[in-house]
Amino acid sequence: MKSIHYENLTIRPAETADAGQLVTWWNDGSIMAHAGFPHGLGTTEEKVIAGLGNGLMVIQEGDRLIGECNYREVEAGVAEIGIKICEPDCQNRGVGRKILSLLIRRLFRIGYGKIVLDTKLANTRAQHVYESLGFRKVRTNPAPRQDPSGQVQGSIDYELEEKDFVSYLRNGS
Repeated sequence: MKSIHYENLTIRPAETADAGQLVTWWNDGSIMAHAGFPHGLGTTEEKVIAGLGNGLMVIQEGDRLIGECNYREVEAGVAEIGIKICEPDCQNRGVGRKILSLLIRRLFRIGYGKIVLDTKLANTRAQHVYESLGFRKVRTNPAPRQDPSGQVQGSIDYELEEKDFVSYLRNGS
């Protein structure tokens, strides 16, 4: 996927030069706890670089990296997405809704008919954001998986069709 720009935000494919920042975020338990990794991933730059080109994208505000997102085709016409705004000073100010709006709009434009994602049952902040964009809950999984620290984490599966999408971009940009 090509870079996407809106106001001072950019989503672009992750590059080798981004690997160090991604490793820093992914190994930070305070950033990764919401995804079920309270001690981080324990990954390396080599592993991150090896995974580049598989739908992994970075999020920039101006020239600063502030997070990452990804997508992958799970079946014909269906994309699964994920997002993390990793810099604390960029959270809780609407950046995530804009980034999701950009990514979702692009995925619909390139031919996906449905977008799916999941989030931890305890992550009510993310649930609110997803539902405000038009995602609907399709399943609650009370305790389907165990995180690396041994805690059982429930999750919610969401899906979004284009007809239900609520963009947070001004003027439908």
